[in-house]
Amino acid sequence: MGDVTLWREPVPPDGTMGEPRARGRFGEYGGRYAPESLVEACHEVEAAFREAWADPGFRGVLARLLAVHAGRPTPLTPADRLSEALGVRLYLKREDLTHTGSHKINNVLGQALLAVRMGRRRLIAETGAGQHGVATATAAALLGLEATVFMGERDIGRQALNVFRMRMLGAEVVPVTAGSRTLKDATSEAMRHWVGATGDSHYCVGSVVGPDPYPWMVREFQRVIGEEARAQCAAELRTGVPDHVVACVGGGSNAAGTFAGFADTPARLVGVEAEGGAGASRGRLGVLHGCRSLFLQDDDGQIVEAHSISAGLDYPGVGPEHAHLRDLGRARYVTVTDAEAVDAAVRLARTEGIVPALESAHALAWVIRAAGDGELPPGSTVLMTLSGRGDKDVSTLKELL
Repeated sequence: MGDVTLWREPVPPDGTMGEPRARGRFGEYGGRYAPESLVEACHEVEAAFREAWADPGFRGVLARLLAVHAGRPTPLTPADRLSEALGVRLYLKREDLTHTGSHKINNVLGQALLAVRMGRRRLIAETGAGQHGVATATAAALLGLEATVFMGERDIGRQALNVFRMRMLGAEVVPVTAGSRTLKDATSEAMRHWVGATGDSHYCVGSVVGPDPYPWMVREFQRVIGEEARAQCAAELRTGVPDHVVACVGGGSNAAGTFAGFADTPARLVGVEAEGGAGASRGRLGVLHGCRSLFLQDDDGQIVEAHSISAGLDYPGVGPEHAHLRDLGRARYVTVTDAEAVDAAVRLARTEGIVPALESAHALAWVIRAAGDGELPPGSTVLMTLSGRGDKDVSTLKELL
């Protein structure tokens, strides 16, 4: 367990988490490292997104769907009993209460509407924990699109509930048997499939990874989390802004969306990774899945397989903007173990009546640990994004408890 850098004071507001620089760069990270056959497709996605994001009509349709279909805004819930025990004031941003049960629906509805605008009839997606796959299948059903979801064979076994949900919604779930049979390999297969299907299909990337414009575009679709939370904290907290803003990080979309609402404030941003998948904490500069970022690698530069009890954090890298935020010292990245995450999930269930996804439990585990060792001063305020609900992890937890 540990941090990649010593804690620094937040940098002054400087436009951080705005539009990337030329060629989709966040500092030295990002870019568009894709086969020639996908470069033009990425250009088309970028042009369509820029046009749509500047169109009040598109933004209005998305906002309406987020409200009437996904259930936004999600509440800010004070964790009263747990706060009393920890000696800090903990607030939960409840993405677990969205339709489909996680933050993934925010991004997918945006990309699905973009696909329709581009004249595409099918969505391609990768998924680990299954939540992005479920959200993709849901949006496809809602908008009359086809959906093909690539999922590692190992994840299919441990996320059977979400596999059934995807198929019930009409999506084709394609098992991936290569490599570790988890999220990394599912992403690779989805990108390979897109090479031959760019004419009629849109690749609906699930996190702030991939070639430009995906890290930026996905963050913008997830920015709704941070903007809502910022307004809710302003109404709830005497100081208006929490002392700490915390979220789990795999590729990092829920964290990016949350951090975007607070990057220009004094709040300290903390991304919590799985001990066995700590790209921001222990990764080295490399290229994977179309972007330059921090990835777990061996001495020969080969990608090292990640491990996490939570399928959604079982990824050997981190999105390029998170790598940039780390370098700036604007966000800090820490790790917790599988055992800590399980303990945190149980504690939240038994103190607040909320069963979190194991991904979200990683963020909570750090809050519990930091409050216990004094890193979070008594009385400090903490906003934590509860990125998903724990229904999908019940079979995993049953084997351990």
